[in-house]
Amino acid sequence: MNNIKKIRTEQRIPQGELARALGVTASAVSQWEKGLCNPTTGRLRDVAAVLGCTVDDLLRKEVKQDASTDN
Repeated sequence: MNNIKKIRTEQRIPQGELARALGVTASAVSQWEKGLCNPTTGRLRDVAAVLGCTVDDLLRKEVKQDASTDN
């Protein structure tokens, strides 16, 4: 559902550091990253601000390009 872990790790931000910046537990961040629960809309905005990205970046699905269409 989300790209929180992908963007967080690309930015080399430890899970605990993200949690502290957001005022939540590392367990909450872990649950978001695993898709066990989702941050609220307001919290999602906060995550985007801390990670320096947009909410769209966090929610965007990866589009896999089919090799057969590269003709």
